[in-house]
Amino acid sequence: MSELHKFVFDGLPVRGMLVRLTRDWQEVLRRRREAGGYPPEVENLLGEMAAAATLMQANIKFNGALVLQISGDGPLKLAVAEVQSDLSFRATASFGPQGRAAVPAGASLSQLVNLDNKGRCAFTLDPKDRLPGQQAYQGVVPLFGDRHEKLEKLSEVLEHYMLQSEQLDTRLVLAANHELAAGLLIQRLPVMGQGNLAGRMDRDANEDQIGRSEDYQRIAMLAGTLQAEELLTLGADEILHRLFWQEHLLRYEPMQPRFACSCSRARVGSMLRSLGQSEVNQILDEQGQVEVGCEFCGVQYRFDPVDSTRLFTAVADQAPGSTGLQ
Repeated sequence: MSELHKFVFDGLPVRGMLVRLTRDWQEVLRRRREAGGYPPEVENLLGEMAAAATLMQANIKFNGALVLQISGDGPLKLAVAEVQSDLSFRATASFGPQGRAAVPAGASLSQLVNLDNKGRCAFTLDPKDRLPGQQAYQGVVPLFGDRHEKLEKLSEVLEHYMLQSEQLDTRLVLAANHELAAGLLIQRLPVMGQGNLAGRMDRDANEDQIGRSEDYQRIAMLAGTLQAEELLTLGADEILHRLFWQEHLLRYEPMQPRFACSCSRARVGSMLRSLGQSEVNQILDEQGQVEVGCEFCGVQYRFDPVDSTRLFTAVADQAPGSTGLQ
């Protein structure tokens, strides 16, 4: 089963997590293959995104959806990985006008989405129970470094984001194939301030500590020796022992990420109502039914003329002044 392991280094300002998405990741790909599938290069990127988003969600414990998006000017138009607070995840990708056939064999990150340095990585936190007027938080970073050099690894992009947005040193190792999506995260623990200006003191203290923790630097260097093949073939216990056998790890009870999609017939019905009855009727006249497929899980929702009538009749029944009685 898929698993996520949290751990801290006893007595050191460093924490870590290791995630392995197995059958749940395979289920994501199986469903998409029924609709044509993705090239291996896109499968691998999407798997790394799913692993990274799971690590980030488990790291911040956010009550809502964490959405990681990559878009740009290459043959891959958009890649999305979404993880809920219970670590249920889903992922999808879409292509440009030339379709998946335009993805070159062995394409790198820049060849997929960042041909002319227009690629972007967006990090969104969407609260589960929004308050009136509350908006989702979103941070966006380009797919190039401080010197405008193209970043060829998703891990480098996310490390850059964590450093810029959270002032935290982070080391990420990501790998994926058609069987497994996995990731290792090592992070320096934030310095906590005290007093009335705690938030400002925390930020200033963290900025002052960037790159200065010898303990973090040593552990991050060890994590950086982990090869993609090892991450994809070794179990969690063996990986942690090989890397940190000289350190004292305090490990927590493993968590179980899982594939799940939040689509439903009711949500699709709401989307169709937002289009308007005239537009839905036009589709019915042309095709005989309205068919909507979920881009994440591949489930097809079909609405015939009777279904459509019920959708808009229900809205009319709930209009102001209506008794709601048939």
